[in-house]
Amino acid sequence: MTLVDLKEVTVRAGGRTLLTNVNLNLQRGEALRLFGPNGGGKTTLLRLLAGEVAPVSGHRTYILHGVKQTSAVRARRSLSVVGPDAEAFYLTRDWEQTVQDVLLAAYEGDTLKLWEATPEAEARLLEVVALTGLDALLERDFRTLSHGQRRRVILARALMPRPEALLLDEFTDGLSVGARHDLGRVLADVHASGVTIVLATHRPEEAPELPWRTVRVEGGRVQEEEATSPPPHPTLSLPIPPGAGDLIRLQDVEVWRNGTRALGPLSWTWEAGQHWLVTGENGSGKSTLARLIAGELHPALGGQIQRPYLQRDLLTERRRTVGIVGAELGIRQRRDWTGQDIIGSALHGTEGFVPELSDEELEKVTALATQLDLLDLLPRHAETLSQGQLRRLLLARAVLHAPTLLILDEGLDFLDAGSRARFLALLPELARGGTHVMVIAHRESDAPDGLTHHLHLNGGKVGGVSRLPVVSAK
Repeated sequence: MTLVDLKEVTVRAGGRTLLTNVNLNLQRGEALRLFGPNGGGKTTLLRLLAGEVAPVSGHRTYILHGVKQTSAVRARRSLSVVGPDAEAFYLTRDWEQTVQDVLLAAYEGDTLKLWEATPEAEARLLEVVALTGLDALLERDFRTLSHGQRRRVILARALMPRPEALLLDEFTDGLSVGARHDLGRVLADVHASGVTIVLATHRPEEAPELPWRTVRVEGGRVQEEEATSPPPHPTLSLPIPPGAGDLIRLQDVEVWRNGTRALGPLSWTWEAGQHWLVTGENGSGKSTLARLIAGELHPALGGQIQRPYLQRDLLTERRRTVGIVGAELGIRQRRDWTGQDIIGSALHGTEGFVPELSDEELEKVTALATQLDLLDLLPRHAETLSQGQLRRLLLARAVLHAPTLLILDEGLDFLDAGSRARFLALLPELARGGTHVMVIAHRESDAPDGLTHHLHLNGGKVGGVSRLPVVSAK
């Protein structure tokens, strides 16, 4: 019944030991849940199981389709890793790939659809689409999909070649309650069909109802242990920031992406003294709104966005006064930038590309890194980091320059409980200094007290605007 057997396995990369003396037997058809802190080794363990990284010592053995082997070549097709990295290829290239193209390419073990699909591939496409509910998205360009829709497509892509195991990396992050429920049912059906499920998560309580065996991964070591829910966030509340007048004005705004309307028509105002909570299902336009405010996207002809808080509405000024964290920003960081580059670039209105920091700037970066327990990540390159480690650096970048607008688009995804608490503890002082906060979140626990107004989006339009109950700042 063994699918993968690891005995005394050690993994090193970039001069660092990522896993040490791991012993793990993955059984065919089981459900294995991995949990542990950021940088503990969960993603590396998934990649080790999938054959994407090799051990430097110890033994890794596969039994695939009844054949015992140590080569990971066949494992790359039989064990599929599903996570944010799988989306990056399509989002960082100007190649139009429909959802149907993405799925059909996966059947052949490719990333791009380079030839006509066989009848067998077409038949498998119908099976997977029925299982994952992607009928309405088949003709959509993958780049135009919301975060939750992309996650569903990447899951379907992994299912196309009939894998023996699905390896899921922080799969529930970025998904609405409804989307988590729907995909949980899909995973239950997949597991019932005999496919092994491995889930790495910081939120074990959100895992779908499966007969989980739970393993803790911390400090590169693996140990069977019952998962526990993270402790509640420390109580804090955002004070009302100083200022007067309008910060952002939207009038009849529409945003179109690759021929698809992603937002609007929308009219809405963000005034000084307001902190906003933005909610809505996956695909409702929340991330598009965030990127529009930050100046990464622009309204179609006929709509208007104004930023009265700026004397000159220039890209450089927006970048110096807006801090934004979201899925797209993380995808753009896959370059040879160090943690210091990523954080320090906020001071120059750039992303990653930064001149040599002055002594004063370096001191500022180091002080914030100390507060957020990031000092060990400053010399590391982005490509060597886990999703959680990268997100912690991007959050630091978003607040280093004390922005006027701080937009957290599911910003606390991929973080362990300690990292979330350390970051949230910074927000009250920032608000007192003039930072206005927008939180886009599917979870109530990711929204601090003190948010003053609530915008609900539905299909790219205003579904409701309300004032939130007043909570006194502490």
